[in-house]
Amino acid sequence: MSKKVIVLGEVRDGALRNVSFEAIAAAKKISGGGEIVGVLIGDSVQDLGQELVQYGADRVVTVEHPHLKHYTSDGFGQAFMAVHEQEEPEAIVFGHTALGKDLSPKIAAKLQSGLVSDVTEIEGEDDDAVFIRPIYSGKAFEKVKINEGTVFVTIRPNNIEPLAQDADRSGDVSAVSATIQNLRSVVKDVVTKATDGVDMSEAKVIVAGGRGVKGPEGFEPLKELADLLGGAIGASRGACDADYCDYSLQIGQTGKVVTPDLYIAAGISGAIQHLAGMSNSKVIVAINKDPEANIFKVADYGIVGDLFEVIPMMIEEIKQLKVNA
Repeated sequence: MSKKVIVLGEVRDGALRNVSFEAIAAAKKISGGGEIVGVLIGDSVQDLGQELVQYGADRVVTVEHPHLKHYTSDGFGQAFMAVHEQEEPEAIVFGHTALGKDLSPKIAAKLQSGLVSDVTEIEGEDDDAVFIRPIYSGKAFEKVKINEGTVFVTIRPNNIEPLAQDADRSGDVSAVSATIQNLRSVVKDVVTKATDGVDMSEAKVIVAGGRGVKGPEGFEPLKELADLLGGAIGASRGACDADYCDYSLQIGQTGKVVTPDLYIAAGISGAIQHLAGMSNSKVIVAINKDPEANIFKVADYGIVGDLFEVIPMMIEEIKQLKVNA
């Protein structure tokens, strides 16, 4: 049976996040050929509508208001419910991001619907769609099928391949009127801590260090390798707790969840909490002196050795490849 699906697009620094396009691809799988409606919420998002259409949305609706410049649960909740009341969809797709994780349970409660969160894969299509998500800190996977009511899912970023962009595709972009009032909080400004390099959540390559780096200076060769590969730096909780790096770099159950194309783990033992944040990376390379380290159980390639010898060798080899290219 065909379903109308509404997909919440996410905007950061005036641009659509990749998870918006991944969510549209997920919507295609469950729509049964039904209409896919993109939703954009913010203070100035109208001009981004056609990009959602180019990635597969049939049309886009926007809600704009000065109080929607920055995310708040109350403001975005009121805006989304105004869209839902107008569109009356059979299915909803959000990204499993900080925004999606905060807003989706609020919307599900208002709609008295179920919610399947952190979906990493969809088997089948239409009414036969089965949603797969990790449980028990990534040690097992659960398959969920929704038999009745609203299909409401959040998808983990970097797991579902977006549809190819079609620059010639166009669709209607219209505004929805919403009353944004009685907000318990209003964000006046967002101050972002300056960081070097690529945003970890969007990076295709991540080089991560653990306690084995032995100190803040141990991250320097990792940063050099990450720069050569066009990637980002990450860390285990152990490295953060030891004050080797900032907690903003933490990957794991209590940090960021990442799924890059290439994850290089240097001096990381592989605690369950860390594996929960990176085990779905496409290719994992582990470097550790301990051949029994848990990280090797999830690695595609393992190097038993001293990271301070292995990393410089990798750097030199990559430099040579770049020179000869």
